[in-house]
Amino acid sequence: MSIGKSIAARMGYRRAVLELGGNDPIIVMEDADLDEASTLAVSGSYRNSGQRCTAIKRMLVHESVADRFTGLVVEKTRAWSYGNPADPSVDMGTVIDEAAAKFCEQQVNDAIARGARLLVGNVRDGALYSPTVIDRVTPDMPLVKYETFGPVSPIMRFRDIDEAIRMSNSTDYALSSSVCTNRFDHITRFITELEVGSVNVREVPGYRLELTPFGGVKDSGLGYKEGVQEAMKSFTNVKTYSLPW
Repeated sequence: MSIGKSIAARMGYRRAVLELGGNDPIIVMEDADLDEASTLAVSGSYRNSGQRCTAIKRMLVHESVADRFTGLVVEKTRAWSYGNPADPSVDMGTVIDEAAAKFCEQQVNDAIARGARLLVGNVRDGALYSPTVIDRVTPDMPLVKYETFGPVSPIMRFRDIDEAIRMSNSTDYALSSSVCTNRFDHITRFITELEVGSVNVREVPGYRLELTPFGGVKDSGLGYKEGVQEAMKSFTNVKTYSLPW
């Protein structure tokens, strides 16, 4: 985000599309299919070693199903193999460099010191950082307040949809989101009230079609959109003309 803002400050009178990162949540309501939701949560958190702008970086779970959901996430995380990125048999390789792995480790250790509970992972070997699940995370912890760019699954519990929306909107990032529920009234509220560029129901935050607009608001971008049609609009000029009849 800071690099993107620095570029924006220097680019002057030029057209640009800035995508500045995300802190995307998956929100699991009490009526969700927990097996489906936990599968989405794990794949969304660990694919590409969690180093995607639309990776799941926060897991917001209704308190009535949080224990069951957490157990499934831990079980599926333990089954997620990791190691040499050149080995096609592993599910996940390294993060970009050792400094990035150390940052993930530091963020998790800081959350533990603040009262969060490590359930699995937080093992580092150079640039290789294990898939990690940490429970009892609160919105004020730097682990989730800022973007932790790696394979970390922080679980946060909420009482009702109002608190879920407040927690989701509590960061400066606003790129995409995932919502697990079958209730249309909840879906409508999430679409209306989540401060994000995309709301994906029963899909990971990274789900999109190339024709659909994609981009963030707040500190995730200036509202400009990616996607085939939107990208063409961003780099073409519209001409208005009139005819005398």
